Amino acid sequence: MAEAGTGFLEQLKSCIVWSWTYLWTLWFFIMLFLVYILRVPLKINDNLSTVSMFLNTLTPKFYVALTGTSSLISGLILIFEWWYFRKYGTSFIEQVSVSHLRPLLGGVDNSAPSAASATGGDADSNRQSVSECKVWRNPLNLFRGAEYNRYTWVTGREPLTYYDMNLSAQDHQTFFTCDTDHLRPADAIMQKAWRERNPQARISAAHEALELNECATAYILLAEEEATTIVEAEKLFKQALKAGEGCYRRSQQLQHHGAQYEAQHRRDTNVLVYIKRRLAMCARKLGRTREAVKMMRDLMKEFPLLSMFNIHENLLEALLELQAYADVQAVLAKYDDISLPKSATICYTAALLKARAVSDKFSPEAASRRGLSTAEMNAVEAIHRAVEFNPHVPKYLLEMKSLILPPEHILKRGDSEAIAYAFFHLQHWKRVEGALNLLHCTWEGTFRMIPYPLEKGHLFYPYPICTETADRELLPSFHEVSVYPKKELPFFILFTAGLCSFTAMLALLTHQFPELMGVFAKAFLSTLFAPLNFVMEKVESILPSSLWHQLTRI
Repeated sequence: MAEAGTGFLEQLKSCIVWSWTYLWTLWFFIMLFLVYILRVPLKINDNLSTVSMFLNTLTPKFYVALTGTSSLISGLILIFEWWYFRKYGTSFIEQVSVSHLRPLLGGVDNSAPSAASATGGDADSNRQSVSECKVWRNPLNLFRGAEYNRYTWVTGREPLTYYDMNLSAQDHQTFFTCDTDHLRPADAIMQKAWRERNPQARISAAHEALELNECATAYILLAEEEATTIVEAEKLFKQALKAGEGCYRRSQQLQHHGAQYEAQHRRDTNVLVYIKRRLAMCARKLGRTREAVKMMRDLMKEFPLLSMFNIHENLLEALLELQAYADVQAVLAKYDDISLPKSATICYTAALLKARAVSDKFSPEAASRRGLSTAEMNAVEAIHRAVEFNPHVPKYLLEMKSLILPPEHILKRGDSEAIAYAFFHLQHWKRVEGALNLLHCTWEGTFRMIPYPLEKGHLFYPYPICTETADRELLPSFHEVSVYPKKELPFFILFTAGLCSFTAMLALLTHQFPELMGVFAKAFLSTLFAPLNFVMEKVESILPSSLWHQLTRI
């Protein structure tokens, strides 16, 4: 019985919603008809006459104040709407309308499909969206003490956001700690140190841990945050390597004795890989590029399964510095695979290699006359593929936007990844003669191939809609985040801008020419209500004047 009553109420509600959604015009005319029939008992004509007399007695100063106040209010709404759009990328009025008013009017929220209607394709697309909006550790991230902090000392600006540093703290706790740390006093101190928000407290805890034992993670923290030069950081990492190799050998022998030993060995492996990778990066920064390449190759051979560190991207950058393009092509052949997650480094490096074969002789005028050769077509297609994956990169490579220090985490296909790539690879594009000219002539053609990137991609999945929000969290506030596709101004911003300008103009004209504006206002109102008066006269001529009395008798 209760289910039947609930079903009846749901049907009644759906009927009412349907009537308001599709029959609002009929409701409107019915209301107008009722108002016309009840005009005599409601004394509508008398009230209109009273209002008309009141308006005729008003002075021009009232209209100046009215239009001026309207202009002020619309201007304040415009300023708020513009601020909200710049910060959140959407209109506040539009968001409130969609979130609160649309459900009341019977709108359906398409963003929350029911579980019964979810198909396998929807689940796959949702998983793809989540994976593309995942934040990744930047494989080429800088050193906090030797690079990020020096930038802060010089400019007074913070290059890292709290969100970015919080993600790094979570990474350190994941990679450098395990459940058995409480059994070793030095590791127990470091476990607390990675959770500290204050940098000085972390550094003090690392020194305290080193007083108890040779702790590899303590050396890592000091190399990352206390060392003010790359040379100092390299010395500390070498000490960390000595301590880390000893821990790794001991845990390797005991890893099969239980789950705790296996977790400890996994932690020691992560620590060792991290130290060796950072030592290779120190060698690269200090100009010992061949040594860095050897260290990276040995690391990838020793730990081939640890792809989460993306060491191949460090290797690609170092090989490009050596101009070892054949070796770069060999690395790309291994990692530019359909089953592996793509990155801007892989896509744009592949485009650079193909552009290198034709860029020195490429001329847009000659290409327009004779057409593109096969090699030029391959280069253009590679550029289009790279631009589709990350459309933010070309503006940094072509120096149309200023670069900043890359964050410690990046978002694939986002502005943060574009900054991280261009920061290290711009010099490699400049070194290849004509490569930037070819990029400049061809990169915008990608957008003609995918006019609606959020709905359908060409070579990749549709461009994720979450990049702007994540990039605003990852990048500092003084950087203007690149947005793709470019958002148009919401309707309500344009509407409030027009309303503010129009009412301000009316206030000015009314103040300067009160009599002329009064004549104009009366003429405008009479013209506006002329069709309504004409309809009313026709209705009165058709309907009998005593219709209301006849209805009361019935």
